[in-house]
Amino acid sequence: MKYILVTGGVISGVGKGVISSSFGAILKCCGIEVTMIKIDPYINLDAGTFSPYEHGEVYVLDDGGEVDLDLGNYERFLNITLHKDNNITTGKIYLSVIEKERRGDYLGKTVQVVPHITDAIQEWVEKEAQKPVSENGKTPEVCIIELGGIVGDIESMAFVEAFRQFQFRVKRENFCVAHVSLVPQPKTTGESKTKPTQSSVRELRGLGLSPDIIVCRSERPIEDGVKEKISNFCHVAPQQIISVPDLPSVYEVPVFIENHGMADFLSERLNLGITPLPPRRKYMMQWIELGDKIRHLKYEIVVAIVGKYTRLEDSYTSVTKALHHAGNKIGYKVNITFIEASNLEKSMLADDPASYHNAWRELCLCHCVVVPGGFGKRGVEGKIEAVRWCRENDKPFLGICLGFQAAVIEFSRNVLKLEDAHSTEVNEDTKNPVVIDMPEHTTGNMGGTMRLGKRTTVFKQSNCKIKKLYGNRDRIEERHRHRYEVNPAYIDKLEKSGLKFVGIDEHQERMEILELDNHPYFVAVQFHPEYMSRPVSPSPPFLGLILAARDRLKSYIARGCKLSPREPQSDYYDTDEDLEDDTLKKLTIENDTDSSAYSSSSLS
Repeated sequence: MKYILVTGGVISGVGKGVISSSFGAILKCCGIEVTMIKIDPYINLDAGTFSPYEHGEVYVLDDGGEVDLDLGNYERFLNITLHKDNNITTGKIYLSVIEKERRGDYLGKTVQVVPHITDAIQEWVEKEAQKPVSENGKTPEVCIIELGGIVGDIESMAFVEAFRQFQFRVKRENFCVAHVSLVPQPKTTGESKTKPTQSSVRELRGLGLSPDIIVCRSERPIEDGVKEKISNFCHVAPQQIISVPDLPSVYEVPVFIENHGMADFLSERLNLGITPLPPRRKYMMQWIELGDKIRHLKYEIVVAIVGKYTRLEDSYTSVTKALHHAGNKIGYKVNITFIEASNLEKSMLADDPASYHNAWRELCLCHCVVVPGGFGKRGVEGKIEAVRWCRENDKPFLGICLGFQAAVIEFSRNVLKLEDAHSTEVNEDTKNPVVIDMPEHTTGNMGGTMRLGKRTTVFKQSNCKIKKLYGNRDRIEERHRHRYEVNPAYIDKLEKSGLKFVGIDEHQERMEILELDNHPYFVAVQFHPEYMSRPVSPSPPFLGLILAARDRLKSYIARGCKLSPREPQSDYYDTDEDLEDDTLKKLTIENDTDSSAYSSSSLS
C-alpha cells in the first residue's frame, strides 16, 4: 500500500480537499485504485451535530456516516463510495482507546498519547486503506490522507506525530507528503510573499515530516523566481513546487496539476509502475473535456436557493454542485442567488422592509427555486411562502428534506384550508400536525439518531415526471438525513386534493417523493439527491429542474430522457436581452456566486 499525506499551512480552507481529490483523480485516470481518508482534529465523534456555519454542510454517506464536506469532493472527483470510518476525528480515536482501556486491553499500563493514541491512528489508517471503495471491489493501491487544519494547530499534534512514526512503519518509498500553502499576493506591492510558506514548511520539518511536494495556492500564478526562493528555504526541488492559482472551476484542477507532470512524479516517488504513460491528452480526456465545456458555457440560468444558512455558501455545497452538474450537462452556466428564508416572512415587512422587498424581488427574478433541508424553527415560514409562490405562479420548484415537508404544510394550509397545519418540530401544539417526528429516531440524543444513509424508494405511479427522469426504474436508492415525516393520517386528504405522493419507502410507511400534475415542475423529495450527483452524471431531480426552467423538460422526456443532438437548443437565450420576461432584462448579476469557482473561500 502507498500513502500520500496532504497537509496545510498558513490558513485553513486553502484548498487541501480539492488538491487531494485531484491527486486521486490523476492516479485513477492512470489505472490506479485509490481510496481517501479525511482527518478532522476536532473532538466531536462526527460532523452530525455541527451547525452548517461551523464547517459547512454535513455530508452523508451510504452507510449513514455524517462526515466533513471534503468527503463529498472525494466521491465526486473519484466516483467512489466511502465509509464513515474514512473520516477520522480526535473523538473517534480517543473513544476507541478508552474502550480498549476499559476492557483491560492494555494490561494495566499507563495509557498515553505516545504510543497508544498514535498507534491507534496508524492502525486505523492501515485498516481503512484496505477497504474497497469502487464497484469492482478491488483493494486500493494508494491511500490519500488529508490532515485537516494547518500544521502547528495544537489539536493536530497527535496526528502529525503519528505520521512521523508512520513513514518509518511503512517505509519511505511507500510514503509521500504534499504540503498545501497559501502564497499571499498583496495588491499594494503585487509581489508574492514566501515567508508564510517558509515558516509552515519549517514547522512541518521540525515535527519530523519533510514535504516531497509543495502546492502553492495563490490568486495569480507565481513566477519561477518565487519557486526558486521557496526551494532554497524549504529543501524541495523547484520542479516539485506547483503553483495553483484561482481557476474558473474546481474540475480544471486535476488537468492543471497534471500539466506539471504529477503522474510521472508520483509514479517515480512511490514506485507505482505507471510506465510508459500514454499521451496526457488521452488518459485525462474526461477532465479536459469537462473543463473545456465549463469554460465555454454561453447561456445562463438563475437559480434561487431559499435557505436558512445563506451567510456561508459552503452550507449548501452539495446542492450548488448538483445544480452546476445539471447545468453543465445541458449547456447552461448556473448562477445561484441565495435568499435568506426569514426575509420572505411577512413579519420582516415591519422589521426590515428593505430586506423583505429585496428577497421577494430576487425570488421573482429567478428562473427556478430550490428549497433545501434544515433544522429548527427559524425561516420555516419563509420557506413555506416560497413554496406557495412557486405553486401558484408555475415556477419550477425542487424541495429537499425540509423543503419537502414545507411543500406538504403549504398545500395543507392553502388548498385543504387547514390554516394551522404545521410540523411538530416547529409547533408541538398544532391542531393539524401534517408533519410529525418518527418515534424510533427520537431518543433524546442529537448525534447519529436520525434516519440516515442510503435507503430504497419505490415508485407508486408510472406516469410521473420524476420516475421518467430516473429512467423509469421501479425503485431507486438515495441518501437520507431526517427525523420528521409526513403524518400518515393526512395522506388521503392530500392526494385527493391533487398532491400526489409518487414515491414511498419499501415498507410503504413513509412518503418519499411528491409531485403536482398541472405544473411545469413541482417536485419535492424527502431524501437528499445532491449527495449522489456527479460531474458527468447529474442527479435526476436537479436535471429536471434546470430543464423545466428553460421549458425543455417535456421534449427531453418525449425523447426518452435524452438530450437533443443539437447543442445548444435553438430556443436557448443568447443574452439577457433575449429573455421573454421584461423584468429579467433588468437583472444584473453583480457577483457570480458559482460555488465551484476555485477560490480559498470555497475549498475548505
